[in-house]
Amino acid sequence: MQDLLQKIEAYKNEISSFSATDDKQVEDFRIKWLGTKGLVKGIMGEMKNVPNEQKREAGQILNEFKQFAEAKFDELKDATSNTVQQTSDIDLTLPGDETPLGSRHPISLMRNQIISIFQRLGFAVAEGPEIEDDWHNFTALNMPEHHPARDMQDTFYVDAGENAAVDWLLRTHTSNTQIREMKKGKLPIRVICPGRVYRNETISARSHCFFHQVEGLYIDENVSFADLKQTLYFFVKEMYGQDVRVRFRPSYFPFTEPSAEMDVSCFICGGKGCNICKKTGWVEILGCGMIHPNVLQNSGINPEKYTGFAFGMGVERPAMLKYGINDIRLFSENDVRFLKQFTSAG
Repeated sequence: MQDLLQKIEAYKNEISSFSATDDKQVEDFRIKWLGTKGLVKGIMGEMKNVPNEQKREAGQILNEFKQFAEAKFDELKDATSNTVQQTSDIDLTLPGDETPLGSRHPISLMRNQIISIFQRLGFAVAEGPEIEDDWHNFTALNMPEHHPARDMQDTFYVDAGENAAVDWLLRTHTSNTQIREMKKGKLPIRVICPGRVYRNETISARSHCFFHQVEGLYIDENVSFADLKQTLYFFVKEMYGQDVRVRFRPSYFPFTEPSAEMDVSCFICGGKGCNICKKTGWVEILGCGMIHPNVLQNSGINPEKYTGFAFGMGVERPAMLKYGINDIRLFSENDVRFLKQFTSAG
């Protein structure tokens, strides 16, 4: 019993001399003395060593010691709380600092707007892999083994090792997703395919080695070129306004026949000529055409029964027109001064 009293007295002296200036020190006191493995709980456990005739007296002493430690803890809490309130320079009645707003990237804004317009026409969204095999990216799209588009100067190939069964590459268009949708055999098909694509091109104000596309595909019975034109007219008017000028030019794509390119009047220079429109006053925004019968056949669709159209556009160029941006490199430089201009647009 005498050893217990001496230990309690020593603990009281240590507690009485303890002081704290911050919340961490107060918490350290609580853990040391009042925690589940603290000294108060430990000394309470020594009751089992006290003779039975002294247990009542020892229990009273131990409870008083516990209350002493708890009172000291409450005193420390109040002291540090008052210190913080007295020394703080913060006026808690003032409004908080304004939190800067984030913004959507202009490419995301444009892609979402394009998707929204075509969804109103009944197009669903389909996505596919960015690392693709040769067949889905080239062969199925009527581009045989020695087609110029397969040239190393145009395409990033992936080194999959000497024993690779197929050639792998970074997709050059999102047409690979169209092929995958066609292979499912669920007709009719009406989808748009957004995503990032890669071309081995020199980086300049007008071109980049990676960019974004949205391609569209519609396959059903009796689909005509007139359906294609009206779909794209609707898109351009919704995107750029009713006053935009549009023209179609004959073109060539191996996966469509007939094929065309669609131009809109340049919004950067108002048709006077600039580096974006190559001084012509017109900017090409997409390529399109009727799906080549070979592509339908490669995907398991009967070209005698079904026809369809496809179109594809880069997202960067319409965004440049929409927001008056004259350098495509700005989209990938992550300059906050540039990006924060689109906060209200998001």
